[in-house]
Order: sequence, then structure tokens, then C-alpha cells
Amino acid sequence: MCFGDIMADNKKLVKEITSMEEDFAKWYTDVCLKAELIDYASVKGCMIIRPYGYAIWENIQHIMDGMFKETGHENVYMPLFIPESLLQKEKDHVEGFAPEVAWVTHGGEEELEERLCVRPTSETLFCDHFKNIVHSWRDLPKLYNQWCSVVRWEKTTRPFLRSREFLWQEGHTLHATAEEAKQETERMLKIYAKFAEETLAMPVVMGQKTEKERFAGAEATYTIEALMHDGKALQSGTSHYFGDGFSRAFEVQYADKENKLVYPHQTSWGTTTRLIGAVIMTHGDDSGLVLPPAIAPIQAVIIPIASHKEGVLQKARELNDRLKAVCRVKLDEGDQSPGWKFAEYEMKGVPLRIELGPRDIENNQCVVARRVDGEKVTVSLDNIEKEIPALLKAAHGVMYERALARRENMTYDAKTLDEMKVIADTKPGFIRAMWCGDRECEDKLKEVAGVTSRCIPFEQEKISDTCVCCGKKADKMLYWGKAY
Repeated sequence: MCFGDIMADNKKLVKEITSMEEDFAKWYTDVCLKAELIDYASVKGCMIIRPYGYAIWENIQHIMDGMFKETGHENVYMPLFIPESLLQKEKDHVEGFAPEVAWVTHGGEEELEERLCVRPTSETLFCDHFKNIVHSWRDLPKLYNQWCSVVRWEKTTRPFLRSREFLWQEGHTLHATAEEAKQETERMLKIYAKFAEETLAMPVVMGQKTEKERFAGAEATYTIEALMHDGKALQSGTSHYFGDGFSRAFEVQYADKENKLVYPHQTSWGTTTRLIGAVIMTHGDDSGLVLPPAIAPIQAVIIPIASHKEGVLQKARELNDRLKAVCRVKLDEGDQSPGWKFAEYEMKGVPLRIELGPRDIENNQCVVARRVDGEKVTVSLDNIEKEIPALLKAAHGVMYERALARRENMTYDAKTLDEMKVIADTKPGFIRAMWCGDRECEDKLKEVAGVTSRCIPFEQEKISDTCVCCGKKADKMLYWGKAY
């Protein structure tokens, strides 16, 4: 194949993204593949996270890890394997994960005496460790976090949103009192919400899961719920209060200030590479990714115009060196046309594109285009180090406000079951409705309207006096919706 053919194929790759309106699922997969975030692996349901996709995860990890450490948490690492006998100690927990567990039965050619579970989550491992290191009230609290991968044998998979192996962080903490543990549960949920909004430019609803939707073995589960471009909800982080159930099951005890043996109270909380999927589906468009500046591997790309002309590349290199101090910048000196590069970096979601040509150099300026809305501004090269950070901050603001407006425009109130059914059938988005608290009504709404409870929001509003399903008295307003 000649170079001209390769160029033609490259242009085709940049352009060939299915429209959101035509097929949202195909659009999503196209973006994941053509923006070089992932590739498919030889193991069905698993994905290869390519360098550009992994760089996004590294930025997420770096920022979030700093937030955890500011609140006193320490990173640890637990084994990949869990003995079956250990997993069986907490009945509700093991039943909740049993259908998704992958098992190791052989080591080399020898059958193992006891099956080993490939961790789907690590509560049991942390409990087994806590019982060995916590003996006195002085040992508390224990504020741990782990960055690792987990395996859940999902039947239906999709890149980032649901895969058989995925990356995540899982916090596990131990406290002397129920009050302290509950405070920790809500504190970490608020950290997730802060991260989602201030780093990912993604508005979220904070609230508690219903008993049906709570984590296996937990007394209470809290969530942040985001609304995607297609009107489906995405659970984007969860925080769980365990009470002392796990401590009792694993015999984790300590001597309190009166020298009595008591059980500590536990929490766990986690987010995953699903956040990358959330960013794609919250901010992306028909040209590809639109990345929040905080997590973009490249925050600004410099595209030389007429680079063959004297002085252009030299000036572009000087500009690149100057901007390294204020952002993650890339100078593209490749021999593709500027138009090809514009499309390429739009598809990759780079927040700012800096165009620099002979006329710009003459006027001591450059043109900066914002990915989020295509707006172009002319910036003096004398002020470039101040202007680029300001433009990045403004881009974040535009992204957040746009996502918030979309969510508000796609949030509806329903007072009766008939209203709920009509909205669910015709208007994608969140549906706010009152609920009596009965599990039968929750199940019926899924069966009849195809929606699941997303959360009981902390910020309550009274939509009506009665349950949307059965008509009985109700004092809880819930967010409902179709979800990933």
C-alpha cells in the first residue's frame, strides 16, 4: 500500500464514527476503538486499555488518590486470590457474588486442595487481615485503600462499562463506633461527588440505594448517579456501611477503653474504570471524545500551519517548551495536513487546539480553538502562559454547565403509574417519583415501566403524597430510570 492510500485510510478512520442519533451503542464503541482507548483481548469480555486510555485512568487515579490521602487514607495491596473457605464466612456477601466468581482449581498440573476465588472484591481479605492487626481501641481507625484489578464473570460486556476484568480502587475502613463508620461512608461519597463534578465536569445525584439495590452484606449503600447523553443512568461510585456484620463473621475484635472485647464497624467504597465510560457518554459528540481538561492526557495540542515555511516549526517548538510549565502540551510535527490533525485531535477529545502559522507569527499571536464548543480566540504569544490555563478552566465550566442543563432537561416528575409508563416509553432520562418503600412496588415498576430505582436522594422534594405505583401514602422521593 502506498503512502497516499494510507493517508486516505487514516482520514476515513477519523471520519467514520457512527452518529449518536443513529446508534448510540455503536457510536460509543466507535469512540472507544478509534480514539485508541481500547482494543479487544483474546479473552472474551476483557479489554486491552491502550496508552491513551490508560493515561486517562492514570490522571483519574492521581487526582483521586491525592484526595484520599488528604483525608488520612493509606494505600495497601491484598492478594489476587481468596480461599473458598474465607469467602464463605459472610453468607449474604458470597451469595451476592456467587454467579460472577471465577475460580482457580489447578496449580500447574496439580488440582488444588481448596478452590481459590479470583477476587471480585476484597472485603473478606481485609477482614482476615484486620483480625491480625487490630487489638486495641488505639489501633483505630484503620483507613485503607487499594488500587487493583478485580474479576467478575459478566455475561454481557461493554468497554469500560462492564468487563470481566476491570481496574478500580476499593477503600476499606474500620472504626470504633457506628457513628464514625457512617460518617466515613458519607464522607467518601461526597469525595466521589466532588471528584465527578470538579474533575470530570459531570453532575451527579447523591443518595441511598434501596434495600433491593444495596451491596451484598451491607447495611446501607450510597451512590452517585450520573445521566448519560442517551438518557440512561450510570452508577458512578458507591460507598457502603457494613455495621459490625463482617467483623462478627471474621471474628475481628478489639479491647475498648474499658478493656472489653467489642466488634469494630466497617465501611467500603469504590470507583472503577467505568468513570472513563461515564466521561465518554456524558461529554462526547459525533466527532468523538470531549475530555475534561483535568484528566486529558494532552490538554493542548500545537498544530503548525504551513510548517514547511521558514521559522514556523522553530516558533512552534519554542511555544511547546514554554507551555510545558502550565499544561500537558503536545507539538504535532507529523506530515499529515492540518485538516487531518484537526479531526484527529477532535476525535481524541483534546481540550485546546493551538494553531500557529506564518501570519500568526508576524502578529505575535496564535489561534486557540476549544474542543467543547469549537469557539476560537486569538491569543497574544506574550500572554500565552496565563491564557491557556484560563481557557482550560473555562472549558471545564462549559462542559459542566452543558451536562447539568441536559440532565435538568431530561428529568421528569411522575405522580401516577400511567404517567411513569408514558415518560419511560417516550422520554429518556431520570424520573422523579414518590415511593412507599414496598419492595413489591419497586419490582412492579421495573416490570411495567422498565425502570429501576437509582437512589433516594439526600435532597428530598415532595412530588405528591402517594406512591407512584400503589397509591398508598409515601414520604420518599426517588430517582428512577433505565441504566447501564
